[in-house]
Amino acid sequence: MSARIERLLSELEEPLLVANRTNVFYLTGFRSSNAALLVERQRVRLFTDFRYVEAARDVREVELVQTPRALVPHLAELLQGRIGFEADSITYAEHAALAGGGLDLVARTGVVERLRAVKGEEELEAIRRAAAITDRAYGRLAKEPFLGRTERELAWQMEQIFREEGSDEIAFPIIVATGANGAKPHADPGDRRIEPGQTVVVDAGCTIAGYNSDCTRTFATNGLPDRLREAYAVCLDAQQAGVEAVRAGAEGRAVDSVARDRIDATGFKGMFGHGLGHGVGLEVHERPALRPESADVLAAGNVVTVEPGIYIAGEGGIRIEDLVVVTDDGCQVLSEFTKELVTVD
Repeated sequence: MSARIERLLSELEEPLLVANRTNVFYLTGFRSSNAALLVERQRVRLFTDFRYVEAARDVREVELVQTPRALVPHLAELLQGRIGFEADSITYAEHAALAGGGLDLVARTGVVERLRAVKGEEELEAIRRAAAITDRAYGRLAKEPFLGRTERELAWQMEQIFREEGSDEIAFPIIVATGANGAKPHADPGDRRIEPGQTVVVDAGCTIAGYNSDCTRTFATNGLPDRLREAYAVCLDAQQAGVEAVRAGAEGRAVDSVARDRIDATGFKGMFGHGLGHGVGLEVHERPALRPESADVLAAGNVVTVEPGIYIAGEGGIRIEDLVVVTDDGCQVLSEFTKELVTVD
């Protein structure tokens, strides 16, 4: 069995039905829109339908079972006994079908995700490559004209740069938000034109070999108001404090608090309303979490973002985000594009 499946087996109390497609890929290297994996002590079975069977034959150390397209309900006819299932991935209807087949179902949450949170060297190398491409993309974007262009035009420009720099794809829809739109953490790029005296928040990342990067930088146009310039300085101070707090053994909520307290000690208290960061890997948002309610404890090999923001309704927003690898005595920052405030034309 693969090392990943052996690690998973050490965490199991009963066989586990893995239905999350990202988890199936993590454990087997098989990518499909319709597949499931049953991990047992003595064998591992991979279930998929006709469309993916030929590709699945290349997966080593699994027993391949072809199913109808309605995969999970069919498993009720194939399986028996006590089986754990991924509670976040099995729908109510699928659970009813499995239970109707007589299976003794045990809900499990986050079992594979906890394994995914600690990256191996090959995974880290892919993420480093994605982060390096992202740095180059920001370097090129900073040389582009901003004034008079729409958010949508600039987002498309960034996507083209990613492709030219060698990324497999963008990791998520690129955010470009200027002026008052920047006060929305997850703003959609629209037809707003970039004007003098504004911040421009750019949140982007790319994918290499299935692994993602994530980085945010905030630019300024000439004539930036003093209040936004001050907010940038406060956000940068909080971001750097957050990075310095990241290390193995640190609690996610404690790291969040370090950065949040810096902002709340200023006139911008209450304007940082989201979590400080999240894990990044095969998914852009995965474990561990850095936010006030997080129960996660950081471990060496985690990859997380550190991304405080200040959002001033009606005026503008600032977010500064680095991607970092957690180490025993701190972290390695992968996002190397400058965090000093860059003024663009």
